[in-house]
Amino acid sequence: MANIKSAKKSIIQDARRTEANTSVRSKIKNDMKKIEAAVNAKDTDKANTELKTFISDIDSACSKGIVKKNTCAREKSRLNKKVKEMSK
Repeated sequence: MANIKSAKKSIIQDARRTEANTSVRSKIKNDMKKIEAAVNAKDTDKANTELKTFISDIDSACSKGIVKKNTCAREKSRLNKKVKEMSK
């Protein structure tokens, strides 16, 4: 355990940030699962709406540094491709 006041504060801040970042990552993963489910169910409207929310969520996570830029681009590309193939 830390003895210095600033170190104690740092531990608290790290825990707070970790919790926030974990919730953002889980939201992104849940969005991905919803899109996959909509694609498997051949529900075009739901897949498109879920894709829009996923893109906005992952872009905001990328801008905050929670998700790497290339990971963001790769996931958006893969899911967009699946939704477009399903629409045909």
